[in-house]
Amino acid sequence: MPDYATPAPAAPFTPRALYQDVAERLREQIFNRVLEPGSWIDEQKIAAELGISRTPLREALKVLAVEGLVTMKVRRGAYVTEMSRDDVSQVYHLLSLLESDAAALVAGQATPAQKAELATLHQQLEGQVGQRDAFFATNELFHLRLLQMAGNRWTQQIVTDLRKVMKLNRHHSLFKQGRLEESLAEHRAIMAAISAGDAEAARRLTRAHFDNGLEAAAL
Repeated sequence: MPDYATPAPAAPFTPRALYQDVAERLREQIFNRVLEPGSWIDEQKIAAELGISRTPLREALKVLAVEGLVTMKVRRGAYVTEMSRDDVSQVYHLLSLLESDAAALVAGQATPAQKAELATLHQQLEGQVGQRDAFFATNELFHLRLLQMAGNRWTQQIVTDLRKVMKLNRHHSLFKQGRLEESLAEHRAIMAAISAGDAEAARRLTRAHFDNGLEAAAL
């Protein structure tokens, strides 16, 4: 019989790589405007603040560059991405197409339990008009849950990245006076269309929702 060697034990799973934790820390700083759009990222300073070498920091910056949050410039280093008027318009256009398609699918195929879940999220929005941060978080959760229910993981991945990039926009549409209440009214109409199973109305209303958001976010 052949003499088979005893296989070596499998290496244990390692905890999340350090660069992933660093990427998450930088992501938070970008979203919270600790690192402003257009600003240069001082690698030496950040590495010292985090108590790490520049190797995991550079790996983290590569991750953020893929997400579009950071722009790498030859011989100049990394900068927080700054959104131009065209950038904002293009991202809104893509979100409008992808999310209106998802809304139509969900309106046509969602189970009663799924519709009830979306209705619960919408009711949370109704009660958070005066709580901007909470409203933003629930609003994003509503949109992402809608995408999950539509069942296209590629759309989910694209929209998740696009929504990260949209947080770079200095002129976020919901910052405009009165826009939050308008957005809520639009959500109300979308939710009614989904509850009624009206796919085309859900598609049309979702597109209008993003069109209005773009108008409010005009630079």
